[in-house]
Amino acid sequence: MTAPERPVRPVRRLRRDQAVRLALAGQGLLPTSPRPGPTTDRGHVRRLVQRTGAVQVDSVNVVARAHLLPVRARLGGYRPPVLDDALSAAGRRRPVAWEYWGHEASYVSAEVLAALRWRMRAAEERAWGGMKEVSRRRPELLDAVVDALGDGPLTARQLQLLLEPGHRRRTEHWGWNWSDVKRAVEMAFWSGRVASAGRTAQFERRYDLPERVWPEEALRTPWPNLPDAARVLVDRAARAHGVAALDDLRDYFRLPPEATRAAVADLVEAGVLEPVEVEGWGVPAWRHSEVPLPRATSVADGPGWLLAPFDPLVWHRPRLERLLGFRYRLEIYVPAPRRVHGYYVLPFLHRGRLVARVDLKADRARGVLRVRSSWGEPGTDGDDVRALAAECAALGAWLGCPSVEVDDIGDLSRPLARAVAADPAADPAADPAADPAGGPPGGDGPPG
Repeated sequence: MTAPERPVRPVRRLRRDQAVRLALAGQGLLPTSPRPGPTTDRGHVRRLVQRTGAVQVDSVNVVARAHLLPVRARLGGYRPPVLDDALSAAGRRRPVAWEYWGHEASYVSAEVLAALRWRMRAAEERAWGGMKEVSRRRPELLDAVVDALGDGPLTARQLQLLLEPGHRRRTEHWGWNWSDVKRAVEMAFWSGRVASAGRTAQFERRYDLPERVWPEEALRTPWPNLPDAARVLVDRAARAHGVAALDDLRDYFRLPPEATRAAVADLVEAGVLEPVEVEGWGVPAWRHSEVPLPRATSVADGPGWLLAPFDPLVWHRPRLERLLGFRYRLEIYVPAPRRVHGYYVLPFLHRGRLVARVDLKADRARGVLRVRSSWGEPGTDGDDVRALAAECAALGAWLGCPSVEVDDIGDLSRPLARAVAADPAADPAADPAADPAGGPPGGDGPPG
């Protein structure tokens, strides 16, 4: 006797605007989402990282460190020392989020860190070549790194002075001339033998032993195999996306394609993910069952937010274009004469659309947020420009740059300059969340 076939459910169809609302809800970026601003505490930071799953870390500081801006877009004008405290181990108090290789170097939640232990176990297979090479050639150096942290956290620079004080750094390729000690430290970090206890003011990673830093969930969870870890990570990525294509889910935590496909199938079978068709996407998609569809009015009003190039909504460019029709390229490494929009360009999210992009630089010495170029998208209107002017002023005040200067470059530069000059809402003094004294510290430091 043959088993009866299961009835095939019709695939739900989503309009493009519904997919956008789900995506913004998953990321905590709806204009109607409450933002605690200056009252932000450790609990707010913990819940934010639980929602997004990962907040990327990067050393570029032309506006602010990469992880500071996504937090501001979701929590409002918080006081950065609160974030520093939440992300650092101090005495017996552990962080509320932990740095590891999630989507690149990222702060991740306890659940995600526990799942990412599969990557630690697979370090000899998946870590970068220089790390693997030194671990095979000089395994005793990794042991020495771990032993050196017995008395407390140290930076890579301090470990270098302690373990190989006579080493002279090569200078022909700045940033990647790692010594054997630096490679050993990074391999120990990748493999989970050491952890990050936070960053210094110069943005150097402070390495420590996992038992003094990690949450109990990560310490007690057995090393997961890839299929088990992928189910957790795809579930987490799907929640953060609201609705997503397969490549979106794979990219969020840089998972292997086959493991992603298998995890999606398992989560569909469990009722966690629902297959959907999204208008205009042309690829299969899945909606997370626990992300409700917000009403259309949820994106109709409210302030706009400038998003960092490393914001979780922005970092996967194919998804960004498919979801919001916004083609974006990070041009930091493009020679200046060949740049189209600028060096450090932030998209501007307003009323559920990316309506503009601006190339910003925080000139802290002069107290000026400089808009080096500004560009509108099709359909950008006067309300969008006024909202962008107000957001530039609020961001500048938060950075300790209470003046905004708009260079005459880009098709939006002149209307934006007029709006900055004329709109009372663009006056930093009118922003109650602005806190220049508590703004992010200036100065570039070496990568961790």
